[in-house]
Amino acid sequence: MAKTVKLTAIAVFVLALLVLVPLAINLTGRSDLFYTLTSVALLSIISAGVWITFTIGRINIGQGAYALMGGYVSAVLITKYGVSFWLTLPLSGLFCVIASVAIGLPILRLRGVYFAMVTLVLTEVVRLLALALPITNGAGGIVSIPQPGPLKLFGLTLVPDFATLSNPRQAFYIVSVLLMVACFAGLYRLKNSRIGQLCQSLQQNEELASSIGVNITYLRVLAYAISSFLGGVGGAMFAAISQSIYPSSFAVADSVNFMLNCFLGGLGYVLGPMLGTFVLYFGWDLLFQTGQFQLLIFSSILIALMLALPNGLLSLRLPGSARIRPADALARADAVSPEKSP
Repeated sequence: MAKTVKLTAIAVFVLALLVLVPLAINLTGRSDLFYTLTSVALLSIISAGVWITFTIGRINIGQGAYALMGGYVSAVLITKYGVSFWLTLPLSGLFCVIASVAIGLPILRLRGVYFAMVTLVLTEVVRLLALALPITNGAGGIVSIPQPGPLKLFGLTLVPDFATLSNPRQAFYIVSVLLMVACFAGLYRLKNSRIGQLCQSLQQNEELASSIGVNITYLRVLAYAISSFLGGVGGAMFAAISQSIYPSSFAVADSVNFMLNCFLGGLGYVLGPMLGTFVLYFGWDLLFQTGQFQLLIFSSILIALMLALPNGLLSLRLPGSARIRPADALARADAVSPEKSP
């Protein structure tokens, strides 16, 4: 019964995002809201990648690096090689996966503030590379990126050419929402799988997990690769909707915000990054009228919220996440049938 209610609530939520929200925006005539909500959806996808690294006990402040990589890979493939946008989406993610494996193998041995500082530097390194490499066009970035063309499968047009649509922003919104729903559905499945339980055990005690035969190196690299894939796909979508990408499109401040989205929403909840992104994005805009005090008030509110709700905003209405002991997490992971694991 509880499962049916949960599935119904999710279906209603998705239906509202795909049907009711566009209908309401079209009635108001505020087509700019499509861009705003699309940005929130994409930022929540990128932030979800940061959430994954938290499950293995790593503080990731370098997600902006992979979002920038993904944006540039997609832009270069489209403008210089004529590759379809729909093909560049997975290719951008895969490029970031390859880069994350090469980078993650040495740095994932670090813990705590050491890992956080290395990932923080990573964002700046990628920005400087984008400034220096000829293929990225330096500070001028890549502009005039064509809008996505039609997506066809077996001769059937699944998605029309965005250039022929009267409101391409609405099309971008729908695609971004579908990607967001798929992202968080996958995260929910991952968290409740055998691999997800093993990752949670690493968050508590890597030595204990390793002592009973868990391949902690594999799990750390896997989680970091999934994180970078989401960052790359989100960055590619941002480049497409903006029709441009610059070295400053994703900076250190953005990487910090991706981390804050997870903290504010709640690290113990799969939907934490989504809620945190929504609150931070619109909270900052609502405080615009305060002028020079905007940052002071915004920061004070964030600090107060984190002190009052250390488990995130979702702990207001949902039961607080029970702290999982390493032995419990390993036992739960072992109880999951291998046939049901991803």
